[in-house]
Amino acid sequence: MALTPRLDLRQSQQLVMTPQLQQAIKLLQLSNLELTDYVTTEVERNPLLEMGEATPEGADNQSGGEQGGTATGDDLRESGGGDTPVDEGLIAADTSMNTALDTSSTSDSALDTNMETNIYNNDAVSDRVSSTPEGGAGSLSYDGGGAVKGGGGMMDERSLDQTLEGEENLHDFLMRQMAVLYSEPADRLIATHLVDLVDEAGYVDQEAVLDVGERLGVEDDDVLKVLGGLQTLEPSGVFARGLAECLAIQLKELDRYDPAMQALVENLDLLAKRDMAAIKRLCGVDQDDIADMIREIRALNPKPGLAYGGVNVQPVVPDIFIRKSRAGTWVVELNSDTLPKVLVNSQYVSELKEVGGNKEAKAFVSDCLADANWLVKALDQRARTILKVATALVKKQEMFFELGVRFLKPLTLKDIAEEIDMHESTVSRVTNNKFMSCPRGMFELKYFFTSSISSADGGDAHSAESVKFRLKEIIDAEDPKKILSDDKLVALMKAEGVDIARRTVAKYREAMKIPSSVQRRRLKNMAS
Repeated sequence: MALTPRLDLRQSQQLVMTPQLQQAIKLLQLSNLELTDYVTTEVERNPLLEMGEATPEGADNQSGGEQGGTATGDDLRESGGGDTPVDEGLIAADTSMNTALDTSSTSDSALDTNMETNIYNNDAVSDRVSSTPEGGAGSLSYDGGGAVKGGGGMMDERSLDQTLEGEENLHDFLMRQMAVLYSEPADRLIATHLVDLVDEAGYVDQEAVLDVGERLGVEDDDVLKVLGGLQTLEPSGVFARGLAECLAIQLKELDRYDPAMQALVENLDLLAKRDMAAIKRLCGVDQDDIADMIREIRALNPKPGLAYGGVNVQPVVPDIFIRKSRAGTWVVELNSDTLPKVLVNSQYVSELKEVGGNKEAKAFVSDCLADANWLVKALDQRARTILKVATALVKKQEMFFELGVRFLKPLTLKDIAEEIDMHESTVSRVTNNKFMSCPRGMFELKYFFTSSISSADGGDAHSAESVKFRLKEIIDAEDPKKILSDDKLVALMKAEGVDIARRTVAKYREAMKIPSSVQRRRLKNMAS
């Protein structure tokens, strides 16, 4: 066969993901907070988009007869996100609803405020001020520079968030105390570097402390001397290089750091293992004294720095609400308060078309309009997809919502994908960082997808989460005088129809942070 160049005509098919499709997939896996940030960025970039409140017509005529974005499985399969024209006032994408887009707004409602009423009128203020007797009680005066004086002083024009006092953090609190403790410049320099090393719990790293001397060109003894002084600051226990030193500092201030307590603090690993025999041998005290010493240690603060300016914990906001209707059926609805509402100002589009302009300006407006229409449809489709997945999930796990964790069924992404006729990857993206609020509490959507454990009697398989829950129930109810071993737990679970191995019991027990039978026996003997 001769190796010569030639031209061949071949026909092939391949899947190409357009930029819009890639962006739609990205929107699907975003949480509500991330979605709000993304939409805000798009509104700032696109002059045709606005953030606002949308109230679609027909909200009372939604499928299923429920108001507020409710839907059933059949309703969702029948609903469709048809195309919406862009020349009928404002196009609103209220993603809290599972109905079509709202096109009922008129051009008069394009803006929800009248700009003329928000203009600051200096004349009106001057007239109002001049009508008040000078020097009288409650008199006002206008200085012509935008400030109104009243009550003998200047009115504060700052907003509320600018006048609020900031919370003092641990670093600032320690710096104020350090300035009083040390007056020598050298000591202050070392102390400042040590304060910078304190983490949010109040600890410093041993190696970082030793690096301070090398960095500043001073002896390690000088650094340790300054560190010893800093360990006397409030809160008690700061600047410790470990848990044992943190507890020791607090016990010294309470005058309870005797030789027996010192031996206990230096052997906290034995206390964690509940090895009371070894602790009594090292401390040289009886069982009652050991119990009193442990009680005192439990009253101490192992992380003293967390009391000052800790990180604000943001509560989890549910994406989906599950509630029971009066008819006894479960209703699924999106949390509309956390979803962004996007408006396309078609009135502004019409004005731009009437003005005209060069080709570049027209192309820019056309691109912005296409991007705006796509974002509206993408947000609506995202809401519909989340409702479909959540509805199918509730249908599959209905016994969980009715009776509890013990009735949680094994479930995979494939089961939900087949139920709603979508790909598994789509279901995976929908369940990513999405939370569901139901009468039994707050759960992440991925919580309901668990592996299966076969039944010992050939019946239906059991969910791994329900098996964990049952193991915890058995261990919590065990007799302190008859602690159950892992082998005994296996026998009890098999008696209830769960075919489980001993290593699986040990793995589940460790995942739930339940100690072994030996450690549980020591714990319950101490409690008794």
